[in-house]
Amino acid sequence: MKNQGFISEEYRKECRYCEHGKLSFDGTAVLCPKKGIVAPDHLCKKYVYDPLKYTPMQPTLPKQTFSAEDFSL
Repeated sequence: MKNQGFISEEYRKECRYCEHGKLSFDGTAVLCPKKGIVAPDHLCKKYVYDPLKYTPMQPTLPKQTFSAEDFSL
């Protein structure tokens, strides 16, 4: 299968990550040449994963609150 090397359980199969579709300007729809205008979370049997469309989540930094006791010996 063509997509087997890229798809793992952590990635959701959605039209927003398909190589055929193009996300609309406002991000509320996907413009697909195969199915027309569909929702970003839609999935059809023509789905082909495009790893360049996936944007990883930004890591969040832990809240850094220090007290004077943290710097004393």
